Amino acid sequence: MFRGKVNWPKTKRSRPGPLPRQGASETYLTSDLSFTIMGERKVTLLRMEVIMANNTKERILAAALEMFSQNGYAGTNIRELSASLGLVKSGVYKHFESKEAIWNALLDQMIAYYADHFGSAEHLPPVPDSLEGLVTMTMQMVNFTVHDEKVIMTRKVLTLEQFRDVRARELATKHFLTGLTEIFTHIFAGMMDKGLILRDDPAMLAFAYTAPISALIHLCDREPEKTEDAMTQVEAFSRHFIKTYGEKTENGQNA
Repeated sequence: MFRGKVNWPKTKRSRPGPLPRQGASETYLTSDLSFTIMGERKVTLLRMEVIMANNTKERILAAALEMFSQNGYAGTNIRELSASLGLVKSGVYKHFESKEAIWNALLDQMIAYYADHFGSAEHLPPVPDSLEGLVTMTMQMVNFTVHDEKVIMTRKVLTLEQFRDVRARELATKHFLTGLTEIFTHIFAGMMDKGLILRDDPAMLAFAYTAPISALIHLCDREPEKTEDAMTQVEAFSRHFIKTYGEKTENGQNA
């Protein structure tokens, strides 16, 4: 066995300087190695982790909405939910501590989604400048609500769970009745001020306008094959409304 001293060839190495401050970027060299220490790297990785976590949370909520709309709250379990996403149960619990936490986060998401797309007491839609504008706005709202899958599933969830959960009951009342009435009360009051429709109680007018439209929307949920017929009925009703309540010009035509 060789017991002598090995004389390795000497290489000239540069001495590393101090570590860079946060946010800086430095390159260190040796005779056979170069490497970069980036202060931004840790921040970037953290941001990526946050983005990935948020994406997973969104996927969980989307899957939960679909399963709740089909099976109801009681008929949905975490095992099946996680399996549908290719996750283990612990992967779901990493983001939500319980099924109830998923449910409440989903309701919060529903509230924000409705507010963004339909308006709310804090974010009311603009008042139309003409009677035809009322018909156009109504058809746009109805067309969206009967074709947007997220809205359709949300209505189904609220319909199923309104008898079990207090928050679901409150949201069902708001989105199926009082919320629409509040929005159209604002719209009709504004149209009266513009001289477009007859002066009347705007709240009662809003209730009379939205109730049959809401009923036709629920018909689309129950029997999707009747959606086009329901849309035709909504437009016919809206035109009958402006013919009845629209202000008349001197020649007897609607304003």
